Amino acid sequence: MAFLRSPDFFDCVDHHRMSLFQAALKVESGVSEMATIAVEPITSPQVIGAIERIVQGVLESLSRNEAPVLTMENRSSWTNIEFSDSVGLQMVMDCTTRKIRSDCPRSTSRFALTMKILSVIYKLVQTDTYATKRDIFYDNVQLYGSQRTVDSIITDISCMLKIPRRSLHILSTSKGCVAGDLVFTEEDGTRVICNSTSSGVLIPSNVDGILDMRTHARFVLIIEKDATLQRLLDDDFCGNCGPCILITGKGVPDLNTRLFVRKLWDTFQIPIFTLVDGDPHGIEIMCIYKYGSVSMSFEARNLTVPSVAWLGLLPSDIERLYIPEQALIPLSEEDQKKLHSLRKRPYVSSQPLWKRELEIMSSRKMKAEIQALTSLSPTYLTRVYLPNKLQYGGWI
Repeated sequence: MAFLRSPDFFDCVDHHRMSLFQAALKVESGVSEMATIAVEPITSPQVIGAIERIVQGVLESLSRNEAPVLTMENRSSWTNIEFSDSVGLQMVMDCTTRKIRSDCPRSTSRFALTMKILSVIYKLVQTDTYATKRDIFYDNVQLYGSQRTVDSIITDISCMLKIPRRSLHILSTSKGCVAGDLVFTEEDGTRVICNSTSSGVLIPSNVDGILDMRTHARFVLIIEKDATLQRLLDDDFCGNCGPCILITGKGVPDLNTRLFVRKLWDTFQIPIFTLVDGDPHGIEIMCIYKYGSVSMSFEARNLTVPSVAWLGLLPSDIERLYIPEQALIPLSEEDQKKLHSLRKRPYVSSQPLWKRELEIMSSRKMKAEIQALTSLSPTYLTRVYLPNKLQYGGWI
């Protein structure tokens, strides 16, 4: 049976877009000078100068017969985080720091590896070449020990220098995919047509290098799982409820997927909705897109999109739609800890509707994956749930 869309299908979406546009104008008119400086591109001479200042400090310590120390902001502490409706989670100006000492057995290796990777970055910037985090790791596997160590040190360096990772000439392999009504040109001149395949295309590893983005999309839909994205594509969701852009980070989004979503918002300023599982993990993923994460709070202005709206799966939807009990899953102990953590987040107090949804989940102690909607009918997600949500403004 063909999907029939009413003439007023996009009225709520278009009204939402207008309200977002007006809100964005207010934010831009009141943005501080500091915020403007924060998003300006970093030049190669600035990166080289920042690294040379670190090395100079190490040499000066050695000349005084003192053990060199690297001082870094503590990226893992909520005490260093402040919340802003217009930015999300961002690092405070005077945050607590931690020291990586060269004379302490517990941190000697970390100090040496940090200096090693600083030298790698210095060479990359000097020669105007790029490398992935994977390239750096495999350049000396025995030295670094693990990919996780390399990733963590690169993020530490980015935070310490206050320079975005892409300005350090370090890229990462993307895992996110995009599909739908979007065309853009990659840095090497390749023209990418996102609706040219049946499964979407990988998000480029250098999002900053993307040029000439074009779309007729009325909205963007971020989808937690790749399997759900594929289901929407198989059911021709873009044809029935589009034009639109579909994105998945395949779980917790990587940096490139978050940068790509931010670029879409900056370029088109169309509504961005999220479709995640009705569980604490899915809600956490949505929060990362919208408000950012503690570990990357120092780069919040380039990564967060506070206009992102929660389309589904809402805990209240589970009750409203009478999803069968056999399709629901009890919250595990880990789920309950995550839910408790979410309810204490600073942004929940500014979102009373979110607070209500979390209270519903907490009281019922049950969760549901998006796939639970198939218990109502095989095409319920694409033919009923999402079209109704979009037509009648079922997001929060």
